[in-house]
Amino acid sequence: MTAQISRRSTLKIAGIAGGAVGLGIGTGMAATPASAAGGAFAHPGLLHTEADLARMAAKVKAGAQPYTAGFARLTANRHAQSGWKANPQATVTRGGTGQNYVILYNDIHAAYQNGLRHHITGESAYADTAVAILNDWSAKLTSLAGNADRFLAAGLYGYQIANAAELVRDHPDFELDRFQEMLSGVFAPLSDDFLVRHNGAVVTNYWPNWDLANMACVLATGIFCDDKTQVARAVDYFKNGEGLGAVKKAIPVVHDDGLAEWLEAGRDQGHALLGVGLMGTFCEMAWNQGIDLYGYDDNRFLKGAQYVAKWSVGGEVAYTANTRAKGAINGWSGRETASDAAGVDPNMTRPIWAMIANHYTNRRGLDASYVTRIAAKAAPEGGGGDYGPNSGGFDQLGFGTLAFTRDKATAAEASASPSASTAASGSGSGATSKKGTSSASPSPSASAQGGRGEDLAATGTSDFPAWTAAGGVAALAGGLLLLRRRNRAGVRSES
Repeated sequence: MTAQISRRSTLKIAGIAGGAVGLGIGTGMAATPASAAGGAFAHPGLLHTEADLARMAAKVKAGAQPYTAGFARLTANRHAQSGWKANPQATVTRGGTGQNYVILYNDIHAAYQNGLRHHITGESAYADTAVAILNDWSAKLTSLAGNADRFLAAGLYGYQIANAAELVRDHPDFELDRFQEMLSGVFAPLSDDFLVRHNGAVVTNYWPNWDLANMACVLATGIFCDDKTQVARAVDYFKNGEGLGAVKKAIPVVHDDGLAEWLEAGRDQGHALLGVGLMGTFCEMAWNQGIDLYGYDDNRFLKGAQYVAKWSVGGEVAYTANTRAKGAINGWSGRETASDAAGVDPNMTRPIWAMIANHYTNRRGLDASYVTRIAAKAAPEGGGGDYGPNSGGFDQLGFGTLAFTRDKATAAEASASPSASTAASGSGSGATSKKGTSSASPSPSASAQGGRGEDLAATGTSDFPAWTAAGGVAALAGGLLLLRRRNRAGVRSES
């Protein structure tokens, strides 16, 4: 099948052996992943821990704001209704002929929203609905196909479906082993391979959100399948990866005002918001396993999020001209310069800010004025289906006002290692993936390498009008560039 390559990739990682490593946190304290101490990851432990879910349920039951406003957005969403019937496909295609990926992301969001609603209300009908959706997909899905956008499908829908399943992994009817096989055999191989080979392109051809989506899938799969090596690879890529999703490349310059420019701000607002949301998701999942990437490199992500928050509401921000190599290895190549931050629509929003604001201000006790302001403006955050019908409105699972609002931590709690709270919030038990011991490198395939004359960097072409604002990339309206490999006649076409 198209995506059936080994999930073990030869990511270029430094200083990691066996997956059990000490990982530094932003305060200089040592944080040890929960897996290293207990032999397995804390479950539930992706975007939501047991303590998080208990907090949501208690606050909603007590009628506390803003939780009830966030819960009202959940219950009003058509995806959050029990009885949703899945429409599983053997092959999901994103990009090119025969696209059907809309089916997958709608079903994933229905599973996630029903799972979340179950934890808050205790009503079994919602858990049963989520389990039925996930079981139907794990029984049928065998491959992901399409042009380069198949890597976006692997990354985005891989991390999302893992989060939906994490909410019901202990349900007696949930087919855990089969679901782990699907994550390991269909989603993770493409994401792993993308982070190594970048679809045969030069490493900077793809903007940060491509790496970040696939990093999120690798991390979520590793946690869900209790695979410490997979998690270690994802974390190391965040710190040291060669692609633009690594934190110091996605956020390349820290300015004197304490804000750090987001590389994709030179492209367009929609993709910059996507990247911030994905990096926040990555950091939150890592945090819930005792790994502080939020604080890595002196809170670099906070500085980047503050920059994007200020810029997104129309504030003036500095931008350092950035020239990016693009094209295919041993094929057509060129260079492109983003010379200024793109124009913005102050009304454009995505449900990404509550999670980030609550981490830095309430969990860590830091100042995040721009992020706090934009989170308040976006509240109460909705989820998939509340931000338009196109895939951009489903790139985040959402409902952050409900899920991530938290009381302000005490000074002692704010300075504590994340592993301490993780130990209290998760059971530490979980099944081991049947594929967890594989160590083979991925074999070349048309799916992984794009060797069929497909788009090299077709970035969500069907959804682009819903995403873009005025562009800042030199000579490119809206900042979108679609590159195609040379065809057999040696002619490069662009669209």
